[in-house]
Amino acid sequence: MFGSRRAQLVTDVSGEGIPCLWMRGGTSKGAFFLESDMPQGAQERDDLARRILGSPDPQQIDGIGGGHPLTSKIAIVGPGRKAGVDLEYEFLQVAVDTGDVTRAQTCGNLLAGVVPFAIERGLLQAGAERTTATVHLVNTGDQASVSFASPGGVLDYSGDCVLPGVPGAGNPIEIEVSSGGGALLPSGRQIDDIDGVPVTLVNNGMPVVVVRASEVGIVGDEGPEELEANRAFLGRVEELRIAAGELFGMGDVSRLSVPKMMLISAPQAEGDVTVRALIPHRVHRSVGVLMAAGVAAATRIPGTVASEWGGEGEAVVLEYPAGAFTSRVRTREDAVRGWLGSSIATRTTRKLFEGRVFPGPTGS
Repeated sequence: MFGSRRAQLVTDVSGEGIPCLWMRGGTSKGAFFLESDMPQGAQERDDLARRILGSPDPQQIDGIGGGHPLTSKIAIVGPGRKAGVDLEYEFLQVAVDTGDVTRAQTCGNLLAGVVPFAIERGLLQAGAERTTATVHLVNTGDQASVSFASPGGVLDYSGDCVLPGVPGAGNPIEIEVSSGGGALLPSGRQIDDIDGVPVTLVNNGMPVVVVRASEVGIVGDEGPEELEANRAFLGRVEELRIAAGELFGMGDVSRLSVPKMMLISAPQAEGDVTVRALIPHRVHRSVGVLMAAGVAAATRIPGTVASEWGGEGEAVVLEYPAGAFTSRVRTREDAVRGWLGSSIATRTTRKLFEGRVFPGPTGS
């Protein structure tokens, strides 16, 4: 029964469609699905993801994607598979133009929507006054604790938390991601040299390459449109990213969405550091939760390219085109494993649409 039902859902565009919640998580948007409504094989899931979002096509005109990496995302959520884990969360990033699907990263922004989605779908019950759940991040193997107020045991998206770049306010969702003891500096070095450019490789939930903006010929306060129009700049940054992928041990990353390039410079206002994030070929108007965590960790580790903007305490304020984001990080040095850490962020989420999505035909 399950197999025939699934086959109909994922292949017949004139059939019943697939149950879907379209949600904003932080500064991203994505399609949320129950694991039980998706095919089990990775290749089948990838094909379905393309057809749902409308890739490959710069406008994603025949799907529900928004023609931008920040809206070309899918979250797949299921019950936890081991003790102490409430939910499993798999993230798919679908390249708008090429249709490449990558699992090499997770998404901290969509993570904000995972527990509310699970409550909407009956996988969890909201707590009497506060809901806290442990989420296994399938893509990276990390674990996250997600917590938010639920007075009277009711899921409520409203609140007074304002995120730069997101109109309105919402219920603050606290997210703490632990790397499970993995090293923050995968190469074991505070600085690596790539073609004469000093960089710091960090994995605080997501592989990022931290490099001073001046090293790639920019000031660091340029807007996304100006940077995306600079083909020489984009080409140079991509060269560094591909070389960094080898240092991360990821092999050829030319068709992967990670590592992310994080270009840093002196703060322009009240923050600690200015950042321009590439994802990987578009410039983020804000900054991803785990991208920010990587930069924040680098500011707290002596000898990195970001350490000159270091300070005391957990909070690091990153300035970006749409405003500023506070990332809270905890770092410590271990005699055997090197620098270790975790990150804490506050996000909001909102259910935008609930219904059924009808994927395009195979090969569309």
